[in-house]
Amino acid sequence: MSNLKTQLMILLLVFVQIAVSVEPQQPVEALLRRLDSKRSSASVQQAAAKALLFRLLPTHVDSFEFKIVGKDVCGGHSCFVINNHSPSRRYGPEIEIKGTTAVEIASGLHWYLKYWCGAHVSWDKTGGVQLASIPNTGSLPRVKDEGLKVQRPVPWNYYQNVVTSSYSFVWWDWERWQKEIDWMALQGINLPLAFTGQESIWKKVFLDFNISKGDLNDFFGGPAFLAWARMGNLHAWGGPLSQNWLDQQLVLQKQILSRMSELGMTPVLPSFSGNVPATLKKIYPSANITRLGDWNTVNGDHRWCCTYLLDPSDPLFVEIGTAFIRRQVEEYGDVTDIYNCDTFNENSPPTNDPAYISSLGAAVYKAMSKGDTDAVWLMQGWLFYSDSAFWKPPQMKALLHSVPLGKMIVLDLFADVKPIWNTSSQFYDTPYIWCLLHNFGGNLEMYGILDAISSGPVDARTSANSTMVGVGMCMEGIEHNPVIYELTSEMAFRSEKVPVKDWLRTYSRRRYGNAVRQVEEAWEILHHTIYNCTDGIADHNTDFIVKFPDWDPSLESVSNTSEHKRMHMFFSLDKKRRFLLQNTSSQFPKAHLWYSTQDVINALRLFLDAGNELSGSLTYRYDLVDLTRQVLSKLANQVYVDAVTAFQKKDVKAYDVNSKKFVQLIKDIDVLLASDDNFLVGTWLESAKKLATSPTEKRQYEWNARTQVTMWYDTTKTNQSQLHDYANKFWSGLLESYYLPRASSYFHYLSKSLRENKDFEVEKWRTEWISFSNNWQAGTELYPVKAKGDALAISRALYKKYLV
Repeated sequence: MSNLKTQLMILLLVFVQIAVSVEPQQPVEALLRRLDSKRSSASVQQAAAKALLFRLLPTHVDSFEFKIVGKDVCGGHSCFVINNHSPSRRYGPEIEIKGTTAVEIASGLHWYLKYWCGAHVSWDKTGGVQLASIPNTGSLPRVKDEGLKVQRPVPWNYYQNVVTSSYSFVWWDWERWQKEIDWMALQGINLPLAFTGQESIWKKVFLDFNISKGDLNDFFGGPAFLAWARMGNLHAWGGPLSQNWLDQQLVLQKQILSRMSELGMTPVLPSFSGNVPATLKKIYPSANITRLGDWNTVNGDHRWCCTYLLDPSDPLFVEIGTAFIRRQVEEYGDVTDIYNCDTFNENSPPTNDPAYISSLGAAVYKAMSKGDTDAVWLMQGWLFYSDSAFWKPPQMKALLHSVPLGKMIVLDLFADVKPIWNTSSQFYDTPYIWCLLHNFGGNLEMYGILDAISSGPVDARTSANSTMVGVGMCMEGIEHNPVIYELTSEMAFRSEKVPVKDWLRTYSRRRYGNAVRQVEEAWEILHHTIYNCTDGIADHNTDFIVKFPDWDPSLESVSNTSEHKRMHMFFSLDKKRRFLLQNTSSQFPKAHLWYSTQDVINALRLFLDAGNELSGSLTYRYDLVDLTRQVLSKLANQVYVDAVTAFQKKDVKAYDVNSKKFVQLIKDIDVLLASDDNFLVGTWLESAKKLATSPTEKRQYEWNARTQVTMWYDTTKTNQSQLHDYANKFWSGLLESYYLPRASSYFHYLSKSLRENKDFEVEKWRTEWISFSNNWQAGTELYPVKAKGDALAISRALYKKYLV
């Protein structure tokens, strides 16, 4: 009898555990059913998938048959199914792909092209597609007789950071957006952020609250800085926005949303976070509006700092928030129930009282739900990492539980490096998406943690009482490191961990369209070096060429700088900080290095050895140029250290050798980057100017584009921007015309100090450099938009010059 009681007790405990783990998922299932009911018809989605195929592979448009099927085909889940098509005529369809949405069909197409045809699809700016390996129509590889069924283990594949719209998308037209949405569908992305054009909606809303057009000119940022104006970090910087911009972007947003909907995606729209124009405080004097503190200006300049926040507890917050949601529904139709809001992102509440935090969260959600009764709040979880000192368990739980269960989804934004799910009781039963952050500022650096990507989502999903509902990519900037994003996208469809070594071998063959032993060996090295960054440091691409140290080396004697410190160049700053401020102290600058440089040089040698076989491959050329750049930029870091050390030792000969070598490296890397279309500053600048409809707009847009990738924010005569080089880029033209004069000027003043035995005139250098930068930002000189030179020959010559 006692054994029976024991068994019953065990069964009861098991059922209780199952109930606990299932309960948070029940509202999610209801949400999924509701979103499914909003989708475009099967015929519209099938047509959208067919149109995508035509854009990607027009020669094979009749080789595939697509069909939308119900989730019952996969036990109630999203999936795609690949089968051989029954031949009915000589040139009829060869492969049938079924999917629960057009995104699943596109994902199935991509899966088939990768794993049966050896093809590869990446962004144009990372080498583009490799489709030459696909057999001719009539000869496509057959799948197994029983076909292939791939089911999503989690419902969502999320995409974008709230700042990607500024770092990457800002100058895009519809042609470029169409390519991006095709890429999203092929990667299986079904929950993308859709932030374009929201200023047009905000203008209409605020005009209804008696805010004038002039007041909005002071509220909106310029095109390249809209993301931070939306978050309330700044105002007016780079502005104002013309009516042409507002109209243009609204039309673009409608095109984006229409295509996303045709493909069965669920777009995530913005909502009200409390950021308001300054004039609102005068119009509504009794409203609880607070002026926030400074965010990274040099000296608190109120022309663009210290924005205004309407407290969520104020009734006006709900009124404005509701109006914004309803305006979007009027403009776009009923396209989603999911809205992003990050009221507390890098902006802590005034008190840590859980009851107060709960009331704030409830008010934020109320503003959404009054505009859309089925609204779900999607929130970036960055605050739980970046401000962990404030967001302790009581505060986290208060915010996460301030809305009904299932009405909030959290993005575990930095889960590839610092996951929150495993230290927060799975976000206290709140559904969350495992996300890769990976990139800051759109910097160009080879970096990543492939092993964490291949296992992290699986570990999170299979953990006890998991509330994980998706896999996401939240990079600040895109169009780099294609290997990282291809694997991450696949993890949204994989229920088991991926053996990275084997995966990389097939990736290499797909990407270059050929199995070449040397590049496969090179990728094995890269897996354990560049793509194995496990030090937890958040900031990347701090190489001295593009993020030149602002400091006076004469203030620190060489005796205080050990050889060990110089050789192991790591930042000693708070690893949670995204913004590495200028180093004006005497502390010896350190660049980020997490791998053996010699091992990566060996990988580069292997890449070069494969050059004769792969020289015609655009994907190979991109990777070769990027890897050569990576090797030489790390070499330049050491050369800089050697130059400064020689200065401190008063070794004129060694100083001359190393300072000249650093300058020459900048010139040579610029020539290297000029050999590939994807590393040109001219492309960025011309895309900005192309959107302008007047000379005034043209100058404004170019200034925005130039400023974002250089100083970023405001300066004084002797103080660089606090965010200078945050969005640095290894682009030809930018190196020669901007980074080279900076380094040359700095080394000139160091040399003068050394030869004349005088103090280093750091203030004089800063004044000269900041003036130069301001002039460059306002400049209009043209830069090439087409590559020149033989990338393989240049890489080989630089390898021989610097590395043999």
